[in-house]
Amino acid sequence: MELRQEVLEEMALLRERTPDVNGSVACTVDGLQIASDFAEAAMGDAAEHSAALSAALLAMSRRMLSMTGQGAFEETLISGTAGFVAFYAAGPTIVLTVLAGPGANVGLLRLEGRKTAAGVAAVAARRH
Repeated sequence: MELRQEVLEEMALLRERTPDVNGSVACTVDGLQIASDFAEAAMGDAAEHSAALSAALLAMSRRMLSMTGQGAFEETLISGTAGFVAFYAAGPTIVLTVLAGPGANVGLLRLEGRKTAAGVAAVAARRH
């Protein structure tokens, strides 16, 4: 099975386990989309753009942590008026971006997001 399909399976499990999740995108740290799993088919272009932005945010987050001595990157959570966007390191080469609706259980989002990121990282490690 190819990397994209295995990553999609992990992302589909995330949506099954976390009802508030609207979708997710996995991309390389260079911003190239690996896979996207969105409830709405119209998110195609947004998925491409969010992959590039995810990589940029990961780089900035890692730099901030390094500069302030706060350790290795785990996640960045953005809270907006219409929901949340969470970013997770999925190993050294992949970023997992997860969208959740307003009123989402943030604790569950963080727990399941980290679990999915670990699953994606394991898939990537098996492929190399």
